Amino acid sequence: MAENTQVDVSRLTFERAIEELETIVKRLEDGKVPLEESVTIYERGEALKRRCEDLLRQAEARVDKITTDASGQATGTAPLDVQ
Repeated sequence: MAENTQVDVSRLTFERAIEELETIVKRLEDGKVPLEESVTIYERGEALKRRCEDLLRQAEARVDKITTDASGQATGTAPLDVQ
């Protein structure tokens, strides 16, 4: 687990972030993690959760951009600046 905490959360894909988050949740639910480590991985989990939420919002915005126009018909796609 220690090597995962070295990876910058903002560079993770959704799939990698959710996988790591699930691992953290399982470890915390098992209750076998020392208190100090629990706090550290909980904080990492919060950062991962925010990353996943951000990526989902970005994906939702892209889907909305593709499917929405004045008449309700798809007219194509355009790059979406979600930054």
